[in-house]
Amino acid sequence: MAVFGIWLGALLTLCIYSFLYRDNPLYKFAEHVYVGISAGYFVAAEVHNVLLPNLIAPLRSDFGHRFYLLVPGLLGVMVFFAFSRRLNWLLRYPLSFVVGMGAGLTVTAMLSADVMAQVQATALPLNSVNNVLLAGGVLATLVYFFFSAEHKGAVGGVAAAGVWYLMIAFGAAFGYTVMARISLLIGRMQFLLGDWLHLLR
Repeated sequence: MAVFGIWLGALLTLCIYSFLYRDNPLYKFAEHVYVGISAGYFVAAEVHNVLLPNLIAPLRSDFGHRFYLLVPGLLGVMVFFAFSRRLNWLLRYPLSFVVGMGAGLTVTAMLSADVMAQVQATALPLNSVNNVLLAGGVLATLVYFFFSAEHKGAVGGVAAAGVWYLMIAFGAAFGYTVMARISLLIGRMQFLLGDWLHLLR
């Protein structure tokens, strides 16, 4: 069984890498398999981790005190009206709840986790070069996005420094992304050359 799994993984990996040559049926097959398995796993995980413990089990055990759970259950069922051309307008109601609650929870979470954390991380004593560079970079970047004043003179110079900080940050993020992809490639090559072809010891 393990050998079959290794061969299956190797063949699907080669099908995906065949896209480097050009788009072809092997790549499309592997792509559809990946999407299908991902969708199936997601549905099964949601049923077992969300639907059953949060809706079905409470209604079975204590329907008299948990009948209010029928409301989110009904909203969840209404999501499937997206597949109906005649009744797809009913999808607006569950989506409005999801967007409204998501926006409310995200704003408070972002304020506490990102904004306040950024302010606390920037409010450092200017007793080292690192702290000076950090605080100066934050201020210069904020000045760059301050469009109420024309970027000329001293303001323009600080804004230009903010552009340099942004480009360095974007370059570092891009480099990190490339390194992450290279790490994935190395892992696949080790699997193909080691586990599958046994060329690596």
